[in-house]
Amino acid sequence: MKFLQTKSLLFLLSTYLFSSCHLFPVLVKDRPKRNSSWKHGAMVSAANPHAVDAAITLLEKGGSAVDAAIGAHVVLGLVEPQSSGLGGGGFLLYYDYGEENLTFVDGRETAPGKATFDMFMKDDGTVMDFLEAWPSGKAVGTPGIVALYSTAHAAYGVLPWSELFDHGISLAENGFVVSPRLADFLVVAQKGGRLAINAKTKKYFFPGGEPLKEGDKLMNTEYANTLKRIAKEGASAFYSGPIAEAIVAAVQEDPYPGSLTLSDISNYKTVIRPVICGRFKDMNICTTSPPSSGGAQIMITGLYDYLVKTKPNQADKVAAFVDAQRLAYADRDHYFGDPDEVDIPLDALLNPTYLKHRANERFNPSEKPTPGNPALVIDTLAVIPKWGRDNTLEAAGTTHLSIVDGNGNAVAMT
Repeated sequence: MKFLQTKSLLFLLSTYLFSSCHLFPVLVKDRPKRNSSWKHGAMVSAANPHAVDAAITLLEKGGSAVDAAIGAHVVLGLVEPQSSGLGGGGFLLYYDYGEENLTFVDGRETAPGKATFDMFMKDDGTVMDFLEAWPSGKAVGTPGIVALYSTAHAAYGVLPWSELFDHGISLAENGFVVSPRLADFLVVAQKGGRLAINAKTKKYFFPGGEPLKEGDKLMNTEYANTLKRIAKEGASAFYSGPIAEAIVAAVQEDPYPGSLTLSDISNYKTVIRPVICGRFKDMNICTTSPPSSGGAQIMITGLYDYLVKTKPNQADKVAAFVDAQRLAYADRDHYFGDPDEVDIPLDALLNPTYLKHRANERFNPSEKPTPGNPALVIDTLAVIPKWGRDNTLEAAGTTHLSIVDGNGNAVAMT
């Protein structure tokens, strides 16, 4: 099997944009139903070479793109825990090459059943600031990633479940070299939050009171033991029993304990959500629907098409693409949310009439883009909900991986 191995390769437009838990476009040229077999080898793109190695090992065994994605992400949770891991959630978009069919699995975290609108208010009536709220138990939802593994593997896995964890277990037991990215993060994390205070994380990330440095060797036997249980018992080992109990206990610790319960964890379910598509030249862009922000990618290409029409040189084309991203993400930040809780005017935001109008609302580089209003140009549009402004300043994080297996099936996972 031929492999293309990379840490930054552009794949299906899904890897090179902002990593904010929503990047899942797949571009397919219009063509008749294929009868030929896939003859182009396989490909892995992930944020760390250890994860790439894990995925390639599974693909060489005949594993599917889903098998490889799970194996890679298990490793990412070890070597770049600042971006993702078993305690978080994700989205997975699967492309079946033979059937030309797309499946979107939503495995994001869910809020505890006892969550309230004022849960980030303090007793004195003030609002918790970011560094108080972010590392507190109040900010923890039910982890979805292990359930995501299970749902995707049941549908599209080829190799035995237990084999998907072998690489991660071995690396955790034998150790890995701390990357520059993890080392840099720990310097920042030492200044605030629980990592440098909690006894267990302090011992792991800050041995001797100092953050790990690039090149240090790090082992994690507890992570290896957790993976062994999940590998042996399945996802149920994570959502009940000692692991679930330990999660709840940690979340409910002071300061600012959260309300997560064992019932919240045991009741977690992934959701199969719709795939949405849009046109870009002779391509059909298909991506994830909310609560993912995949639709923003359709907006970006539509806006770019209008913005670039009068741009003769490469520099202007790059500027047009950046402007398209800024406009689309301003709308994404304002309108996108949980479709189970709010109405999202997605059809209006993707409407070419609105995108043409929105392309004229460019902002100077020093300005912060504000959201547009599709109701100004689409007569039949229902009333647009008026949300509060999103003032969140998101730190760089998350992780994204893209994989094509030997049969042409593809996974984009964030």
